[in-house]
Amino acid sequence: MSEVTAVPLRPVAKGTVTKVWIGVAVAALAGAGLAWAGTAKQVAMGQPPSVFLAKNAKKHDVHTTASGLEYQVLTAGQAGAKAGATDIVLIDYDGKLLDGSTFDSTAQHGSPAVMPVAGSIPGFSEGLQLMSRGARYRFWIPPQLAYGAQGAGDGVIPPNSVLQFDVTLHEIAPQQPGGGVAGMGGAGAM
Repeated sequence: MSEVTAVPLRPVAKGTVTKVWIGVAVAALAGAGLAWAGTAKQVAMGQPPSVFLAKNAKKHDVHTTASGLEYQVLTAGQAGAKAGATDIVLIDYDGKLLDGSTFDSTAQHGSPAVMPVAGSIPGFSEGLQLMSRGARYRFWIPPQLAYGAQGAGDGVIPPNSVLQFDVTLHEIAPQQPGGGVAGMGGAGAM
């Protein structure tokens, strides 16, 4: 013979079903938000550079030069001379792709970089010439002012990439005939 166990049934408390559906809706929205956040960087990388740059140029405090370089002044720096094309600078920088991945940074190398202003890609050189000592800028460099259709670094920088750099300019010195650096300890040493 089989036994029957009586299970007491309690009525569902008023509002419980509503709370369950609200919980399901919140969980669905949170999942959708996380999915969107996870793909937003890939979407940024997938859109044409012109679309990204057009949207970016409309942001508060973003300026665009005649060549198409976009920049934002994060810290104005000291009053005085700006870096010139023939100067040597001491800088810290962090270079990223639009997906947020860093492709080069002075932090990776352990110290600031000493470089001639004219010794880099055109957009970076142009951006440095906007800066004075102590300034910190963010640059968005369009492909035509960076590595263009060929990309760089064996695929590290894909073709037609917009590059984002955060740059802090520590020192500016004129380059001396013969390659030395005035006031910075001689031939390129800072």
